[in-house]
Amino acid sequence: MTTLRKKILTTTEVAARFHELAQQEKWFEIHEEFFSENVKSIDPPESPYMGYAEGKAAVHKKGEEFVSRIQGVPRAYTSEPIVTGNHFAVVREMDLTVQPHGRIQINEIMLYEVKDGEIISEQFFY
Repeated sequence: MTTLRKKILTTTEVAARFHELAQQEKWFEIHEEFFSENVKSIDPPESPYMGYAEGKAAVHKKGEEFVSRIQGVPRAYTSEPIVTGNHFAVVREMDLTVQPHGRIQINEIMLYEVKDGEIISEQFFY
């Protein structure tokens, strides 16, 4: 009897696939492919744009709500990931027009923690 087991990706492998999808702006695909059911999404406490969410559905909703307010994206850039241990980080720079803020620039470091091939937390520094 043969049992098929899903291969658990390393942090480096998750980061590489993340980068591939990020370059195509496929953020919700990243959510579906890698976010754990108990993922945490943490923005700075004083952020006027987004806040804290916990759980895959809540984090997805947080992203959908922000995306629904975007009126234009003159520029978006995501760097290659830097990986160490069970974390990886990318630089994300965006020039956006967002309701009700108007045109904004967000330059951030996005930090991800990986466990058993899944992203268990994302934290944004901007």
